[in-house]
Amino acid sequence: MTRLPHAVLFVCLGNICRSPLAEGVFRDIVQEAGLADSFVVDSAGTGAWHIGNPPDPRSIEIAARHEVDISAQRARQVRADDFRRFDTIVAMDRDNLAALKRMGGASSPRLRLLLNGPPQDVPDPYYGGPDGFEQVYQLVRTGGQRLLKDLMTSA
Repeated sequence: MTRLPHAVLFVCLGNICRSPLAEGVFRDIVQEAGLADSFVVDSAGTGAWHIGNPPDPRSIEIAARHEVDISAQRARQVRADDFRRFDTIVAMDRDNLAALKRMGGASSPRLRLLLNGPPQDVPDPYYGGPDGFEQVYQLVRTGGQRLLKDLMTSA
């Protein structure tokens, strides 16, 4: 890591389902590892539809079931200065990764998919049922653990 704390931004489309869940889960992972002071964690969306709104109630519910509280988070859109402020920007899927590259991060080596080995999208559960949110939770938990390992290895 180039500096401490290491700033990580999780990004999905609207910042109400996947990225707030990833933010909360990653905070939990670094807390469990005794590294909470080593990270700044945030989330944002590539779209502006939900700015200021709390996470989707189904994301809040699935997080709470796993003892993670994301209820105080509020959606925001990715800003140009995010590409300077964050050491690592993590997209939930390839579409959002492409959008981030178009928004100014095309030359940034700090952009990556959450599930990058092999590349896999975290599916958007918005139009589905509760099972989709549990699947997303499991994927962001696994992806977050791998991300922490990757970041600590590259430190």
